[in-house]
Amino acid sequence: MLALPLNPENVGVPTMRREDGAPVGWAVSTGYVDYPAAVAAMEARAAAIAEGTTGELVWLLEHPPLYTAGVSAKASDLIEPERFPVFESGRGGQFTYHGPGQRVAYVMLDLTRRGRDVRAFVAALEAWIIDALAAFNVTGELRDGRVGVWVERKGAGWSREDKIAAIGVKLRRWVSFHGISLNVEPDLSHFSGIVPCGQTEHGVTSLVDLGLPVTMDEADAALRASFAKVFGPVEDATAPA
Repeated sequence: MLALPLNPENVGVPTMRREDGAPVGWAVSTGYVDYPAAVAAMEARAAAIAEGTTGELVWLLEHPPLYTAGVSAKASDLIEPERFPVFESGRGGQFTYHGPGQRVAYVMLDLTRRGRDVRAFVAALEAWIIDALAAFNVTGELRDGRVGVWVERKGAGWSREDKIAAIGVKLRRWVSFHGISLNVEPDLSHFSGIVPCGQTEHGVTSLVDLGLPVTMDEADAALRASFAKVFGPVEDATAPA
């Protein structure tokens, strides 16, 4: 794994902070946000960030049930194409599911002010999720050749690894958009209409599936605290229209 500078206030947590220390806007949408509208808003915001006319933003939301195909998606991985709407996405990765109970965080950051290092950026996103999961005593782990954050589950005579969070980002003019998704309490059966992220030998899980009665507000609080550790301070902001 790529080594990042450590945050002196939180030993062991990598950091990718903005050079001038300016806070990142933190916006939360209520209700469900349509995917095409979210993508249009992200692209507009990313363009404005690149032009220097607005600030960075993390946008938390939920989508209605849908599947998205990243740039590496294989048609054969879409098992039930009629089940939910399917959208092509410019983000990295393969097929993924979004829906109620899953916290999507769209991350629009200016990497020109954060070192212009794509590998370091992805590693920082991973560190953010892992640190947020630690707030609930969940050990998130990385696996070579598998994107996202995983948890190891064990029982009497069995063990398996399930995915709890996905990462899929895109950069344009060194501004990021798309981002991460964390399974808080989604309907896990909805993932069966695709091969999630091309992985056939592993499953998916959520905080509630792990036996943790975590609310979306509690997940948001953990994500916000951990984001500040890795990327720097945040301030309340208005969600894109």
